[in-house]
Amino acid sequence: MSVAVRCHDLRKTYDGKLEAVAGLDLEIHSGECFGLLGPNGAGKTTTIEILEGLLPATSGEVEVLGMTWDRHERELRELLGISLQETRLTEKLTVRETLELFASFYKNPVAPQVVMDELVLTEKADSWVGKLSGGQKQRLAVATALVANPRLLFLDEPTTGLDPQSRRQLWDIVREFQSRGGTVLLTTHYMDEAERLCDRLSIIDHGRVIASGSPSHLIETHCGHQMIEFATASNGKSTAVSNETWKMLPGVESVYHDNGLTVLRASEPHQTIPALLSEIATRGLQLEHLTTRQASLEDVFVQLTGRHLRED
Repeated sequence: MSVAVRCHDLRKTYDGKLEAVAGLDLEIHSGECFGLLGPNGAGKTTTIEILEGLLPATSGEVEVLGMTWDRHERELRELLGISLQETRLTEKLTVRETLELFASFYKNPVAPQVVMDELVLTEKADSWVGKLSGGQKQRLAVATALVANPRLLFLDEPTTGLDPQSRRQLWDIVREFQSRGGTVLLTTHYMDEAERLCDRLSIIDHGRVIASGSPSHLIETHCGHQMIEFATASNGKSTAVSNETWKMLPGVESVYHDNGLTVLRASEPHQTIPALLSEIATRGLQLEHLTTRQASLEDVFVQLTGRHLRED
């Protein structure tokens, strides 16, 4: 399988002190949708800007579509479509004029009308950008990336501010782009989006990749299949019980706390739940909450970073 993006021992240091990217390795296959996830301050944005050619690396190797930025900048610009997290467009141009302007930057663009049809912007073709809703502006930002007719598409939180229907429409656009052989690098704050769209993904923290694989592989490896969430109290007050107590229950592989709940990663929930109820009763505690659910990518993220993706 050919490689669309490869970086090895990538580093970026600011002012000779702050190391935002600390030896990151990454490999993205051609034709896949690859997700890059990380908490704020993890080095994700810096990494993306280096891959996009917007920021020079301090050291390390970066190869995009078999080329490097120092030797093939013009060629790469023709092959990339980039939708930034915050795209500021001229508000006194219409949607059609905006796409015609962006199309003029490339040798082989897609017809603006085709892109407007795909992004459901045709009825707004003659509207000023400044009059669009937040969701419409977000779709237009993605449209400016697609009009380039790119081989590699960078989408930085593309569905932020979109309603559920618009989000699903954009998911279909991503899948259609892939079906034509395109490669996508996606960042998102929506775990369901990452699970649905990404063939593989990497989670980065402190400037390094800490886990990589398909969503299903990461869930299986780091969380198993079932999560048990519960809360207890005694005499109306929360009672602390050590994690080791819960970890000794049969089938429990790990324990952490989240939003006032104790969360157990369990491989054999049919054994864990009866033992948990027995332990709670033995300690004279009152069960206030108990649920079981399938493990998700969000659980993987919390396990590895200690934070939720959307936390500041």
